[in-house]
Amino acid sequence: MSTAQSERPPGPRVEPRALGKTGLRVPPIVFGTSSFGNLYRAYPPRIKAEILGAIIDSGAPPVVLDSAGKYGAGLALETLGDLLRARGVPPENVLISNKLGWARVPLRGPEPTFESGVWFDLRHDAEQDIGYEGILRCWRQGNALLGAPYEAQLVSVHDPDEYLARARDPEERARAKHDIIEAYRALHELKRAGAVRAIGIGAKDWRVVRELADEIELDWVMIACSLTVLHHPPEVLAFAERLRARGIAIFNSAVFHAGFLTGGKFFDYRIADPGAPADEPLFAWRDKFLALCQQYAVDPAAACVRFALSAPGVVAVALNTGRPEQVRPNVALAGVAIPRSFWTAAQAAGIVRPDYAYLP
Repeated sequence: MSTAQSERPPGPRVEPRALGKTGLRVPPIVFGTSSFGNLYRAYPPRIKAEILGAIIDSGAPPVVLDSAGKYGAGLALETLGDLLRARGVPPENVLISNKLGWARVPLRGPEPTFESGVWFDLRHDAEQDIGYEGILRCWRQGNALLGAPYEAQLVSVHDPDEYLARARDPEERARAKHDIIEAYRALHELKRAGAVRAIGIGAKDWRVVRELADEIELDWVMIACSLTVLHHPPEVLAFAERLRARGIAIFNSAVFHAGFLTGGKFFDYRIADPGAPADEPLFAWRDKFLALCQQYAVDPAAACVRFALSAPGVVAVALNTGRPEQVRPNVALAGVAIPRSFWTAAQAAGIVRPDYAYLP
């Protein structure tokens, strides 16, 4: 965070927004728990406890915690439940989202097979299990890993776009899609029984979200890298408008494009190369964006979050952190006051599309 921005008082608190037609309300910033599963490095237990404590103390309950059986082969869910119990957090003070489709299995080698080199210090592996029975197995296992009195209330199928993309021909894709549809049939039965409160979908490819949302009744969607200050094409905005008209909420994820927009070296799960012709426009855009932020004394991270919240139907931005001291600043991003002149200058400079009609 820039010095100028850190000295500026935050704007008004952003009130929780309705999660579709579920009757639930969620804060504008929700937190991922991949660090609890040792993503990219093994986090000490003390740091994990401090991260969870900072999230719980960051605002009025309930806080939303997004996890998955894939995160550390269930370690994130297990750690989350342990930390909540150790802190004595009432279950009504948290909404836990569990992205389903990966089940914990025994570790058969020196490291897990599902994402080699990404997760550290694991004692289990994970295997994909999608379909009617498979998603129920994942749901039961996820709740067992969390442990009483905590259960996932927001559920979804994890990365259905990747599941479909592995199909080698149209017949295989049709079978994979059938598996996904059957998984959602099981989730809807859980909702009708009162075992879960909201059903969603999350994917990196927003087009797969659109395809499935046309066939499945949903309460929310999570899209990644698709509706940001850098990337907000008309077709994505039109889809967002359709979702809003249907009462389907949007969680906006990866709004920094893996940190690239605020100065990092990664862009959407890869290292960006300033010497590569394909990446030159990215660096040119970022140079203009950061220069404008400096001119108006605007924190680039705040600009990214405020823009991401402005899009139609967006109820919250999902952020991850491995640093407990970053939790409160992340929460404050949703309420930072940014002058309207900054956004009109961004449109004039070609940073934001001139036809974007939802400026914060």
